[in-house]
Amino acid sequence: MIYLDNAATTRPCAEAVEAITKTLTTDWGNPSAQYRFGIDAARLLRNARQSVAEALGAETDRVFFTSGGTEADNWSIFSSAERLGKRGKHIVTTAVEHHAVLHPMQKLEERGFEVTYLQPDALGRVSVESLQAALRPDTILVSVMMVNNESGAVMPIEAMAKLTHRLCLNALFHTDAVQGFFKVPFRARTLGADLISVSGHKVHAGKGVGALYMAKNLPPFIHGGGQEGGLRSGTENLPMIAGFGAACKAQLPTRLAAISEQTRLKRLLQALLSEIDGVTLLGAQEAPHIVNLAVVGLRSQGLLNALQENGFCVSAGSACSKGHRSHVLEAMGVAPQLIDGSIRVSLSSETTEEEVRAFAAALPQIIHSLGRR
Repeated sequence: MIYLDNAATTRPCAEAVEAITKTLTTDWGNPSAQYRFGIDAARLLRNARQSVAEALGAETDRVFFTSGGTEADNWSIFSSAERLGKRGKHIVTTAVEHHAVLHPMQKLEERGFEVTYLQPDALGRVSVESLQAALRPDTILVSVMMVNNESGAVMPIEAMAKLTHRLCLNALFHTDAVQGFFKVPFRARTLGADLISVSGHKVHAGKGVGALYMAKNLPPFIHGGGQEGGLRSGTENLPMIAGFGAACKAQLPTRLAAISEQTRLKRLLQALLSEIDGVTLLGAQEAPHIVNLAVVGLRSQGLLNALQENGFCVSAGSACSKGHRSHVLEAMGVAPQLIDGSIRVSLSSETTEEEVRAFAAALPQIIHSLGRR
């Protein structure tokens, strides 16, 4: 199997697996307990938080663990509306966000909030100018993803956050950085975003864990025993948190080299694909790990099935949107026949040049076997 669907999930690294296993089998105490076994567990929790914070470039006490990127997005959006809803009812986001942002926005619209959806250009980029035109005195929240999971477009988050804070003194700025973490260098302290969502399983940790960076505390998202500084109650998922911390600590020293190598492999893949008859590259593809392509005359599912039979794992757009035409590509104005034949290839620090070349070599034969019209 050649795995090229790393924007959907990544294989947990050895360090994460070791930390998860040890916490499940040996260090399985409750971090809230006051005896030694619990105190040791609390130390593990504290160390993991510090490792994730260092990877984010954040203060340790500003990082709060969640069940994943989706929860971090929901927390940011709903709690921001709760905190600032009396000051205004206007929110700005983009038409190409992950559904973990779009669906909460729709819920807020049902509650009387007004949401402006910024439209992308043909490559999936959203401009600072379009944000400036949308901001209003009653804007309380702006949410723009750092990297689009389908087009690979990298948004100008630092400039957008600065603009938002200059023009809307009461507004908070949130970025879903799930596809940007360990892919686009940034530091939370200097990025300017008030809220940053990340996910463990996109960066070689386990599933079911993520984190939310908060420059200032939002209202509590889950009430109960007072864990996570009283903001997100419930006994912490210590095994997955320990794995997340271990993955961040292991990869941080080589992060820039990994980004450089993925960028090289992405460019190689783009060059190889551009030579294949009938293949069209879609989107900006600025992120180091995402390549979106389409074959006119073929359907995405047929391509996926044929690639799987030949040992390749890729996806059709977002892995979280099964059975629906991509809202991202539609917003970009991509022709329906291209959307219907689009697939996403996504790399990681484990991807090799041999795997990239093998995919590009196999694709023409697969297209021919499917009888592209």
